Amino acid sequence: MSGVLVVTGTDTEVGKTVVAAALTQALSATYWKPVQSGLEEETDSAFVARMVRCHVLPEAYRLQLPASPHLSAEAEGVEIELEQLALPQVFGPLVVEGAGGLMVPLNRTSLYVDLFAQWQAPVVLCASTRLGTINHTLLSLEALRARGCSVVGVIFNGDPAPEVEETICQFGEVAHLGRLPVIAPLTPDALRSACAADIDLDTIRKALI
Repeated sequence: MSGVLVVTGTDTEVGKTVVAAALTQALSATYWKPVQSGLEEETDSAFVARMVRCHVLPEAYRLQLPASPHLSAEAEGVEIELEQLALPQVFGPLVVEGAGGLMVPLNRTSLYVDLFAQWQAPVVLCASTRLGTINHTLLSLEALRARGCSVVGVIFNGDPAPEVEETICQFGEVAHLGRLPVIAPLTPDALRSACAADIDLDTIRKALI
């Protein structure tokens, strides 16, 4: 199995790094976070490396300010160039994690969703189950499809909300790929077990073939 899988979210703090780590682990994949904004706390790449035994590629851009990538870059006198964010060639699957939501700017002309459209790789959308997720998730699905991105499905994070999850999948005409519960303590073994039990890995694997 080979191929690229993009993991993105409806917003910040919706659990997409945990999902990216779980899928990297389950798929025996390489992990790549193209742009990291904020270096004071543990980065997403460092978290994945701590949780999963995998190859973690270095970020193309490492920016100090914890803000939208375009603002973080401008604070350092840098412009993020999409040419520098071409998908790397790796052996086996590659899991790529975005930053924030789809409409986050990379520079003054391009959004993250524009980069995903350029890559033409299948996308897994991460959504929380908290209040407001129906609106955020349906808007995110529309943004992806408007740019011709292939959506594998939605992975939810948080406490169960079956009616909310069903509503999103009905109106969004999208596959429900499962829901990761709150994992405490969050350990590599606990993450592996939750992913195996709760995530539709077969559908995701088929999207990579």
